[in-house]
Amino acid sequence: MKSSLIAVAIIASSLSLKAQTKWVIDPVHSSVNFTIEHLVISEVEGKFKTYNGTISAAKPDLTDAKIDFTVDVNSIDTDNEMRDKHLIAADFFDAEKFPKMTFKSTSLKKLSGNKYVLNGNLTIHGITKPAKFDVTYGGTAKDGYGNTKAGFKGKGVINRFDYGLKYNALTEAGGAALGKDVEIDLKLQFAQAK
Repeated sequence: MKSSLIAVAIIASSLSLKAQTKWVIDPVHSSVNFTIEHLVISEVEGKFKTYNGTISAAKPDLTDAKIDFTVDVNSIDTDNEMRDKHLIAADFFDAEKFPKMTFKSTSLKKLSGNKYVLNGNLTIHGITKPAKFDVTYGGTAKDGYGNTKAGFKGKGVINRFDYGLKYNALTEAGGAALGKDVEIDLKLQFAQAK
């Protein structure tokens, strides 16, 4: 009797391990973009070129997903080398001291259909704050090499001042050169780990 209980426990344990599916970012088919208001009259766009992320979930609807994402601050690209150097300097991101931004999910809630709300803790410039993203799940498909891929779009807004990114020059009229709100636009494809 005791040995059969142990066998059942081992089988149940192995089944729960097999049920856990891991996904890793496919950077070739993904992008991490942002937009910020400039001079109150227009917007500047940029992206980060280097990042990695994983999703681990057992449920097909992903509501139990654990998501970890890391961005290399030094990979910022706004199509202007002088501006990019300023953004990683000490008076903005201070990338030498804080080279990574991280996000760790706390929940992924399904709203309806393929719409979700993702909550988690976002760390920028050494400061961690709760962040929320509206997520659209594009589904899964196999690529030409037999790899299973999953696609997501995510949008969120953060206040850069909350993360200590307080640099701001004033315009001639006395207004702020940069807005406080940063729109984040994610287009992410993950590959199922083999």
